[in-house]
Amino acid sequence: MAEPTKHPSRRLRGFEQTGGLLGRQIRKAGETRGFAVAKVLTHWAEIVGEPIARIAHPVKISYGQGGLGATLTLLTTGPNAPMLEMQKEALREKVNACYGYNAVSRIRLTQTAPTGFAEGQAAFAPAPPAEPTPPDPAIARRAAETAAGISDAGLREALETLARNVLTRAEKKERP
Repeated sequence: MAEPTKHPSRRLRGFEQTGGLLGRQIRKAGETRGFAVAKVLTHWAEIVGEPIARIAHPVKISYGQGGLGATLTLLTTGPNAPMLEMQKEALREKVNACYGYNAVSRIRLTQTAPTGFAEGQAAFAPAPPAEPTPPDPAIARRAAETAAGISDAGLREALETLARNVLTRAEKKERP
């Protein structure tokens, strides 16, 4: 007897968060750079604080041959390197607190130019959020009509947003 085809489990649960869908890929990419715990990459600003996160970025973690203590490599600009050099021990303690044990024994700083070659640019601050484009007035009107019968204001607003998104997506699919 033939075995029934198995659907991926994510299809059976309905909607899933992006982090859940990309978790394996993020972990794999992080592990290639030595980050066994991706939290150091994804929550860098929370671990070391905003002022340090703006001027330094974790690049990789390399482990010694004996497996005793790792080296965390941070990327920073030339003028900020001396300031980070003075804070290495505090940074090491914060990163090890994230791991839960003394995983990192050394911090190495790598300097780059703030401008110049594409690979040497240091862009530590996140890009500003993109301005949302206003919806087509006809789509906004249809979405408002769809949710008009709902008395709860919060639910009506959420349904209008959902209807706008669905109608906009359908319109994009119709265009060549």
